[in-house]
This record gives sequence, C-alpha cells and structure tokens, in this order.
Amino acid sequence: MATDVKGVEELDFVKMQGLGNDFILIDCIQENTSGDYGELSRRLCDRHFGVGADGLVLILPSQTADIRMRIFNPDGSEPEMCGNAIRCFARYVYENNIINKTVIRVETLAGLIVPELVMDGGRVVSVRVDMGEPRLDRSLIPMEGPSGRVINESLSVAGEDFGVTCVSMGNPHCITFVQDVEGYPLTRIGPKIENHPVFPRKTNVEFVQILSRNEVRMRVWERGAGETLACGTGACATGVACVLNNLTGRKVTVHLSGGDLIIEWTGDNHVYMTGPAEYVFSGRWAGEIDHKEVIK
Repeated sequence: MATDVKGVEELDFVKMQGLGNDFILIDCIQENTSGDYGELSRRLCDRHFGVGADGLVLILPSQTADIRMRIFNPDGSEPEMCGNAIRCFARYVYENNIINKTVIRVETLAGLIVPELVMDGGRVVSVRVDMGEPRLDRSLIPMEGPSGRVINESLSVAGEDFGVTCVSMGNPHCITFVQDVEGYPLTRIGPKIENHPVFPRKTNVEFVQILSRNEVRMRVWERGAGETLACGTGACATGVACVLNNLTGRKVTVHLSGGDLIIEWTGDNHVYMTGPAEYVFSGRWAGEIDHKEVIK
C-alpha cells in the first residue's frame, strides 16, 4: 500500500480466484499498514465502482505462525476463515517469496490453518489444506439452545420447517439437504437462515443434494456476501454433515457452481480440503478514500 500523507491512496493488488470465488489480495507486510479495512473492503469489492470481488484478503506478519491472513466480506464484516481464500493466499505467499516452504502455518481468526502446496515439476497445481477439527457442539457454532450436536434438527424459518445440521469450521455453517439443488430458491431462503435469531453471529448456509456415497452438489449463501460460486469452509462443513447424517463416506467430491473440491474427514478428526487457486490479474487501484478511514 503506497500512502500519500495528503490523502491520496494507491493500492497495489492481485486478483485471484478459487473455483470462481474471487479475492483481492494486498501485501501489507512491507508497509505494515493498519486501518478501517472493512470500509476499504466495501469499496474495493464493489463490482461497479471498485475492483470487484467476494472478499478482501490481507497478507500480514504473524508472531505465532509463518504468516497471518485476514479477510473482509463485501459488506465490511470480517469472517473467521475462508477456505477458497486461504488456497489463493498460500499460493501467492509462496510464489512471491514471502514464505519459502510448501507447508505453511497460517494464523487466522479461526486458529492455525495449514495449507500444503501440491507441486508438479516445480509448479503449484493445487492446494491441500488441513482445516483442523470441526466444532460440533451447538455452543461452538455458535447457535442458541441446549448443548449438544445439531444433526437434522428442525428449524422454523418464515413459516417453513427445515432439517438442519450445523458445523463450525472456525466459522458457522448451517447445512440442509434438498432433492433438487439447482431449482432451489436459494436467494429467498438463504438470507432468512443467515439472519435467523438462533445464530448470534449469523451463519453461512449450504443447500446440498446427495448424488452418491462419494459425490454431492452444493450451493451456498455466504454470510456477508450472498450467493457465491464456491465456499471452501462450506464444502468442509458439508462433508462433515454428510457423514453425521450417514449420507456419504468420509471422502467426498463436492461439486460447486465454480468447480470441484475434494473433502476428507480423516481418522485424526481433521478435515482436509484440496482444490485449485488461480491468478486473475494484478493492478493498482487509485480511489478517493478518506485518509483517516484507511490509515490510523
């Protein structure tokens, strides 16, 4: 981030995407900047007046891990984690010599996340991420109500009842299984579940159709972003929910609107996600930003 003390901001950025879930990445290490990144995200992520993206990703130093990632939604809110973003993040910091190893310990609001770059002839072909252990107790999602797991529990939303399974992957997810996910009214139901009072921090919402014991189709309504082409943590939560409901095995291909993710819930209770991370373009954004809003 290049900063003119007179108030003109110029941001060097890279645009990346994972299965069509797109992000603006800014390297904050050199400048060691801080500020109102929520407001910056609202402006940058706007697809008409900004760069356009599903989120703003900041690359920051860490005192507890190799590197730190923060992410902000288009509405300015800061989620705990994003699976598609961390794959893009890992590829970027490796290929730009910020971190010179293929297994990277990343500090996030969801805790320590460990992506591993899958290489072929010195080239990154995909990223496999140890997403950690799923949190299944209601209080850890978080969700109002008595302690215990939420598995195919009835949730009343605007006069309709839904069987929901709730999982936290460091951020909250509410999964419901449907017969025809393509024709499902996601944009009508998604925001109602997202903002249901039973979820004190709101929730991401996944609508899932079972195709076989090792394949599912998922559409997602993301908290703070709306419908997106993919959600990595949502795919992980979906894999866990499928096992909890005895609908699939512990390794499943999740077909999303933007492509496929392979999700494994292994015997060590960790969830592993494997998928792509691709560059879109790099550039410099020069916007009329109130200096006080960006740099403290």
